[in-house]
Amino acid sequence: MHDVSGIGRRDMLRLGLLGGAAAILPLPAMAAEKKAPRTPVRWIDGEAPRLSLGQTFGVPWPRGAVKAGSALRLRSEAGELPSQHWTLATWPDGSLKWSAHALPAGVSAEGIEVVPGKPSAPEAPVLVRESADQVAITVGKVEWTVGKSGSAVIRGATVGGRGVMQALTLVASVDDAPQGGRRSTFAGRIDKVTVEQKGPVRAVVKIEGMHEGQGRQWLPFVVRLYAYAGGQHVRIVHSFIFDGDPAKDFVSGIGLRAAVPMAGAPHDRHVRLAAADGGLFAEAVRPLTGLRRDPGAEARAAQIAGKAVALESIAPPVRGLLDRIPTWGDFSLRQLNADGFAIVKRTTAGQAWIDAASGGRALGLGYVGSPRGGVALAARYFWQRHPGQIDIGDADRDQASLTAWLWSPDAQPMDMRPYRGVMGMEGYDAQNEGLAITYEDYEPGWDSSTGVARTSELTLWALEATPEADALAAMAQANAAPPQLMATPERIHAAHVLGVWALPDRSTPMKARIEAQNAHLVDFYVGEVDRRGWYGFWNHGDIMHTYDFDRHQWRYDIGGYAWDNSELSPDLWFWTHVLRTGDGRAFRFAEALTRHTGEVDVYHIGRFAGLGTRHGVQHWSDSSKQPRISNAIYRRIYYYLTGDERTGDLMRALLTSDLALEHVEIGRKVPGAERKPLPAGTIDLSFGTAWCSVASAWLTEWERTGDRRWRDRLVNGMDSIGRLKQGWLAGGAPYDLKSGRFMGAGETISVSHLNAVFGALEVNAELLQLLDVPHYRAAWLDYCRWFNAPPAEWEARFHLPYKVRNLAEGHSRLTAYLARETGDAAMAERAWKEFLSGEAGLGLSDGDPRHEVRGASVVRPVVEWPNLSTNAAAQWGLAAIENLALIGDAAAVKG
Repeated sequence: MHDVSGIGRRDMLRLGLLGGAAAILPLPAMAAEKKAPRTPVRWIDGEAPRLSLGQTFGVPWPRGAVKAGSALRLRSEAGELPSQHWTLATWPDGSLKWSAHALPAGVSAEGIEVVPGKPSAPEAPVLVRESADQVAITVGKVEWTVGKSGSAVIRGATVGGRGVMQALTLVASVDDAPQGGRRSTFAGRIDKVTVEQKGPVRAVVKIEGMHEGQGRQWLPFVVRLYAYAGGQHVRIVHSFIFDGDPAKDFVSGIGLRAAVPMAGAPHDRHVRLAAADGGLFAEAVRPLTGLRRDPGAEARAAQIAGKAVALESIAPPVRGLLDRIPTWGDFSLRQLNADGFAIVKRTTAGQAWIDAASGGRALGLGYVGSPRGGVALAARYFWQRHPGQIDIGDADRDQASLTAWLWSPDAQPMDMRPYRGVMGMEGYDAQNEGLAITYEDYEPGWDSSTGVARTSELTLWALEATPEADALAAMAQANAAPPQLMATPERIHAAHVLGVWALPDRSTPMKARIEAQNAHLVDFYVGEVDRRGWYGFWNHGDIMHTYDFDRHQWRYDIGGYAWDNSELSPDLWFWTHVLRTGDGRAFRFAEALTRHTGEVDVYHIGRFAGLGTRHGVQHWSDSSKQPRISNAIYRRIYYYLTGDERTGDLMRALLTSDLALEHVEIGRKVPGAERKPLPAGTIDLSFGTAWCSVASAWLTEWERTGDRRWRDRLVNGMDSIGRLKQGWLAGGAPYDLKSGRFMGAGETISVSHLNAVFGALEVNAELLQLLDVPHYRAAWLDYCRWFNAPPAEWEARFHLPYKVRNLAEGHSRLTAYLARETGDAAMAERAWKEFLSGEAGLGLSDGDPRHEVRGASVVRPVVEWPNLSTNAAAQWGLAAIENLALIGDAAAVKG
């Protein structure tokens, strides 16, 4: 591939582009003098957790400060902590950029720091033994056996040599109609097993396969098992792709089922279901309390506590009649909506279900076992991703089952069909008319859900006895809201990573107003999730695009105004807010957003693989399939803060997503556009919405692996854009898929308001920090100069009519970037003027503009923000954060 490594720094200096840029663009010579800085980390919720199930977090390092492969350890106020670490990313000079660190389960220390030195080992390290047929993971007294073939994701679990769980399998069912259809069942089949980590603190096993049954293989899955030293559990990250026919395949259940051997008398067998707010449904298979004859206080207390009941402690009038007490073998907790669950039970199949309890939002943990051992299984986002269900079956027999349903088999099946018909829009003209009225880009057959995915997180415990109620409640809470460590914002910022941002600054009245509005906006969106009920299996994590003030409702049913699908980069805004504040509520909100937008809004197989779907009524309903939505820059921050392997997989899958544009032409419907035939292997590609989006995947892969292929592909694209006559102002150009270079002269100017609002500035800030490509730097800064330029200046420079720009407020950060890079104070003033004008944006409020609406005009009380759209909010938030970082000392905000 083309190599521009011979381009020297003298060229950059000759261009005069480095003035004032040192804080953003640390150079190798500067980095050579750095040493490993003090690295404190903190719990995002502000205090140590009651229970930690094991911890993984990422830490950034300044360029040149730490050699890759250096030993790093963790310590706390109380002393050394057992830990394990590995490399997530390196700088171009080979030094460490991001490291990941793992702590054992049960660690709830304060004052944790990462320091140089050999890490200490846990008392009982995780041990992994791999053979041709299976993988055995041992953590203390617990051993998990993972098969490399067959249907059992885990073949069994023992505690102290005693079997407490048999097979854990993946289960699914599909109906052939949305209501009243015939149901077929499927089970997971393992095709490949990979040991990704072997301890001593953390082991990771990746399992890949398909669901099979009825002569069919479908619903491909990836399951990762995480075992942490000190834990009696494995964390499960379960991902599957819907690869069926939406018109024929109505998934009526998908989940994980554990087989649990049962021993002892029925009154010594216990069922536990986590309810809401720390509550617990706790019963025995054969109850001894509430009987007409009293078994005695000792017997009653033992059963309630989950302990074995000594037979001799049971009063004789009851002891002789135990077989006359019905046994309850089946229990079910059904969370069919976000606000209500019901628990039912029955004695056995064929008998009636009896209502047992009900409540609001269950935490999604179930347990079945006895004083000799049992199993607990919990699903995260249980009520948020309704309909969910926890089933316990055959608890009165020799083998019980415990099933965590990610989609309840007692709910209506998934209906993945399009929400609308063709409505006479077979041709592009009619489709463009539809776009003009509902903002939806419809095309028959392009609104398919085939190829979207969903990732779920669960925890599975192998237990030597029935836990106490408080312990089970803590387990349920730790699964529902996993404790998370994060390096302090000050420490992350000092590493000069992840683009342009700075710590909150309220040092002047104007800065304080801007910071307050940003905080209010984030708080507003975090609160909207619950106020508006943005829940459900396929919806949870996403937010809406535009508000309908007449209906006091987000436009959930109006074409392209409904689900946001990352439109105009809210993902970046929320994660950048997290970086600079460390706010736990915002972290969890952004995490759910990332889990959704990287899976549901993106195609993982099929003709659209690697592309995402523009905003619409359904997450897949719009026919505009683009890399601006699948964009890896929306996942990078979460990946580096957590080391999450699934997110790493998703970004790696995007490395060749540009190839999909050979058969998916984004501009096919543009009226009057002349689409000249291009040579094979060449496509028209926009710089911002397409190339920058794919470039973020190449950048991430280069950092993660050090593979120069991706570095060279980045340079090829950058250098070729820089050599076009109009550079970035050309908007796009023919692109050679093999070499990664743009072709042609690039003589035509084409400025789109969308080109820089899908992470273009953010990825360019990182690329220009890492790569010395003078032509590209000049082209990008030229674009920053002219996008928001006054019309008279534009026409004097280009001798072309000035066309109205959109999103001037959000694009103020391009002007700010130019001002910072060139040291131009006049440009800094222009940037703040653009931002504070509020043109085509949100504007800066005087105080908190939120107000509540109650009464008959709304279903329930709501909160509104005047003139709000997510486009405006996200672009305002990014501009506010980046302008303060770039030109925070300009006169407009300094005084």
